[in-house]
Amino acid sequence: MQENIWQLQDAKSKFSQLVDNAMRHEPQIVTKHGNNAVVVISFEDYLKFIKPKDNLVSFLRNSPLMEIDLDVTRSKDTPRDIEL
Repeated sequence: MQENIWQLQDAKSKFSQLVDNAMRHEPQIVTKHGNNAVVVISFEDYLKFIKPKDNLVSFLRNSPLMEIDLDVTRSKDTPRDIEL
């Protein structure tokens, strides 16, 4: 058995060890009824997963659509009359 794979009952009884391993080494996999159920990772690794790769400005500037000539001007005409 690999050191980072835990059966649920072992994970419950040795939770502190499971957390320590996740913080120091690598993600810890918990199985339930022989099937992978959850992964325990360090908070530092979690932040890496949820942090966007680029900020919005960089994302838009690096977009493959950046080269498209898009007309974003607005019409200066007065709006049409509507009845309410």
